[in-house]
Amino acid sequence: METVTLSKSDLETLVDRMVTERVNERLRGVEETLADLRSKVHNGGGNVPEDRATLVVFSGEMDTLFAACTIASGAVAMGMEVSMFFTFWGLNALRVKKTFAGKTIGEKMVAAMLPSGPASVPTSRMNMAGIGPIFFKHLMQQRNVQSLPEMVKLIQELGVRIVACEMSLGVMGITREELLPGIDYGGVATYLADAAKSKITLFI
Repeated sequence: METVTLSKSDLETLVDRMVTERVNERLRGVEETLADLRSKVHNGGGNVPEDRATLVVFSGEMDTLFAACTIASGAVAMGMEVSMFFTFWGLNALRVKKTFAGKTIGEKMVAAMLPSGPASVPTSRMNMAGIGPIFFKHLMQQRNVQSLPEMVKLIQELGVRIVACEMSLGVMGITREELLPGIDYGGVATYLADAAKSKITLFI
């Protein structure tokens, strides 16, 4: 039997295609959910904005995740209720370990290419093959700035509602056992329910 060897670029292309296919499969019910919510609002079931902030955390880089956690902690300090909906690459901020047991080949491929937690995520700029994050972590230590793992722990201690997107978990091949304990799980309806009541909504 002939062995097929894939280059890194071919592997990344294959993983991107697999993720896209699974995203399309799992988004089929989103439009129906949105239509149902619009109907409820139109019929008087809408909500008056509360003193609340809702953040969608989509990006998975150190600087963008740090910004999201900083905004969330600042909002709590101002007396606001805060919800953070982590989806796709943002889920890496919630990971405490990486496992391969019980996963399909596709899920194992995706898992192998993802960071194992907030301490190992790249930067959005100047990543320099992993040197960038080390450089910025050094600068943050010099200035007594909390690290990203510490910021994630802080927002959880402050009572921020942390929601992991269940659809994205399936797409990215991440299990609940790999994520922080004590967080919530939900879908687009969960996010929209919080966002509909919020004065501030952000996509990061």
